[in-house]
Amino acid sequence: MHNSASERGRERGSAVVEFALVLPILLLLCLALVQVGLLARDQLLLVQASRAGSRQAAVDPDDGAVRVAALDAAPGLDPARVEVTVVRAGGVGQPVVVTVDYGASIAVPLAGVFFPSEVRLEASTAMRQEFS
Repeated sequence: MHNSASERGRERGSAVVEFALVLPILLLLCLALVQVGLLARDQLLLVQASRAGSRQAAVDPDDGAVRVAALDAAPGLDPARVEVTVVRAGGVGQPVVVTVDYGASIAVPLAGVFFPSEVRLEASTAMRQEFS
């Protein structure tokens, strides 16, 4: 009887040691998952910014107003890292393409092990111009 109790104690001890070895790896993976979620949020903000910029470009010939509209639609992004490009092809009824580029930094501590220091994200939207 005494022998089986000591075996159970050793098994519990080895389970604790195994858990202690696996826990840091699991925590790093959880942090990486949080960082992926933040990058996905930034991508969604970029898509919204490109849509707002395209809508503004469709009704206004001023590229500065397009940049302002795009930045206003993405309040969670650092404006210094956002690049807005407007490409127009002619006049009324012709497409205008707005591309928004963003250099997303890695915000979660220790997640940089799995990611480069900056991740480039991009979104483009095209609409027909409505002004003459």
